[in-house]
Amino acid sequence: MVIAANLKTNLTRAKTAQYVDALEAFLKQHAIGQKVLVFPATSNLVTSQAHVTLGVQNAYPTQNGAFTGEIGLEQLEEFAIKTILIGHSERRHVLGESQETLVSKFNFFKEQGFEILYCIGEPLEVREAGEEAMMAYLEAQYAGIDTTYEKLIIAYEPVWAIGTGKTPTLEDIESLHAKLKAKSKAPLLYGGSVNMKNYQEVLALQNVDGVLVGGASLVVEDFAQMCLFAQTLNK
Repeated sequence: MVIAANLKTNLTRAKTAQYVDALEAFLKQHAIGQKVLVFPATSNLVTSQAHVTLGVQNAYPTQNGAFTGEIGLEQLEEFAIKTILIGHSERRHVLGESQETLVSKFNFFKEQGFEILYCIGEPLEVREAGEEAMMAYLEAQYAGIDTTYEKLIIAYEPVWAIGTGKTPTLEDIESLHAKLKAKSKAPLLYGGSVNMKNYQEVLALQNVDGVLVGGASLVVEDFAQMCLFAQTLNK
């Protein structure tokens, strides 16, 4: 399974280093063999360790250049970062990244051999429009994306559930994941208000290959327990 923490714009560089060290020690102590990804804020990048893979939440598809406020390969290489998050709902809906922009990033980092965690998801008005509209919306987010890429991980995150404490029913998650798995053999994670109250039920669902955790991952002890539980499932 894949257990991923998106720390977003939280923690400091020192606190992030402490977080990664504590998580690394926990994974080693419990012999956890699941894939564990952590995406810290850009200013808090540190190098990956034996069990924890560090990724970047965003980067510009370039080696370097005149792209104010962005980072490129030159900066990522300093930390040996080879994993990237692309298409998160906040990049799409808050920062206005288009599908064309996301495809450009995807293709660039695919060519560089990066592991790509690619996010898809629908807003509430689309979900309420019915299953046909919802599936059409999600399918459009696959446009231009190589779903056969061997280093691809997909995360389904309903936009209306992120940070709200609301989640689809377990039956809805299982059913939708089954449909999405038919589109790609890549590991398929669930994201969207995964927390300490629901993570066990979500991880146990069929066709759920892991979770992408936001706010609930900020407490390293809680995130570590998610990793431990995933180990016991032996999926």
